[in-house]
Amino acid sequence: MADQQQTKVLLFGLGAIGGFYAFILGQNPNVSLSVVARSNYDSVKANVRDAGRRSGLTFELADRVQGLLIESQNHGNHKVEIDQVLKSPADSTTKFDYIVCAHKAVNPDKVPPILKPVVGDNTTFVIIQNGVGNEEPFRHTYPNNTILSCVTWVGATQVSPGLIQHTKSEDMQMGLFPNPNVDHKLEKAKLDAFAAFLTKGNTVFQVEDNIQIKRWEKVVWNAAWNPLTTLTDVDTQTWLKSSPEATPMTKRLMREVIDVAKRCDVPIGYDLADSLVDKILAMPGIYSSMHTDAKGGRPLEVEVILGYPMKKAREFEMDVPVLSAVYAMTMAVNGRLVAQSKL
Repeated sequence: MADQQQTKVLLFGLGAIGGFYAFILGQNPNVSLSVVARSNYDSVKANVRDAGRRSGLTFELADRVQGLLIESQNHGNHKVEIDQVLKSPADSTTKFDYIVCAHKAVNPDKVPPILKPVVGDNTTFVIIQNGVGNEEPFRHTYPNNTILSCVTWVGATQVSPGLIQHTKSEDMQMGLFPNPNVDHKLEKAKLDAFAAFLTKGNTVFQVEDNIQIKRWEKVVWNAAWNPLTTLTDVDTQTWLKSSPEATPMTKRLMREVIDVAKRCDVPIGYDLADSLVDKILAMPGIYSSMHTDAKGGRPLEVEVILGYPMKKAREFEMDVPVLSAVYAMTMAVNGRLVAQSKL
């Protein structure tokens, strides 16, 4: 039975990233952690004897786990401390102190209303997702609640339902999405409290005064490599070496997204495009999460990576020819995947 003084946290979206942060939050004895597991619900509810065997855990430990294990190169092999596993927010009548959203941002407008049964006046949302504009659907649905916005760089994969493998890649930037309807000191206190949970969980993070800078910096990265690997079905190195036009086109795409960020009053410069291309050239050829989703026949995170910059470019009547072309083609691929998923 959870102590009444514990902070009640709900984690929505128990994939690889959600599973990792469930582990981090579960390290806090003063947190009562509930999770909404959808595609892996049955596995997370069941015991995980087989996963325990693969993880090198004892059968006795595996039999006590409620379905989620993590193998981490940084943290070791652990069961995740979860108090309650839900299939849907509607299955709970609890009003949570924090709701951590780590689901894929495929249909950003659809999730906030789903959470209404578990949202109270003092609930704080923590958004751990790729992209930009993620906060707006939450602010629209819950105008008086605090939102913490996070950019994560965690290398994790759910290799089978209920088993998360984590590499050494581990970093996060977080900050407030300021709410003019809420006292700043109260919002800062909620930010500090969540930061304390991450510290207790022994993970790497930094608190940013303007988290939108980090969000847009990462979306400049994602706006290039996600669609380009998906549309071409080749890795980053192969793409950049494929023709003399590949690198200039990639940099122009990045610079167009940077132009949109500037119009949104986010201070980033063109030197970011050069540094990101240099960074990818120093790495082995990689694919992207969008490419993985496309190969798996799943809908893509187009809206928050390309759609929001495209939407703002239209509002500002900006000329963004490369962004427009890449967005249009990626939307066509996503339309096909969505249609196929409904068959």
